[in-house]
Amino acid sequence: MITLQVRGENGTIKARARHGVAWGPELAALDQSAFPMLGHLLPYADTVFNSRQVITLLAEVPRLPPGVLTEEFTRELLALSRAVLDGPHRYLWFVGD
Repeated sequence: MITLQVRGENGTIKARARHGVAWGPELAALDQSAFPMLGHLLPYADTVFNSRQVITLLAEVPRLPPGVLTEEFTRELLALSRAVLDGPHRYLWFVGD
């Protein structure tokens, strides 16, 4: 399960998603050239995006094939991405288990 957090520069968790996304074949098979942000996620490692990377991530989400992310996770991903963009020194963390 991959969960989401917004963290500040010192690592303080500012927000977190209530829903996670299960690592499955749809997510694992994303073409990294078409989805440079989501295509680099790993199931058992953390991935951190800064605000500029979040802008690229937001452009990927509407183009995702059906079934890659759940509706709940997508809603929270968009909301937390906006939270990263709304303040300085914020990062979006994908936390793998």
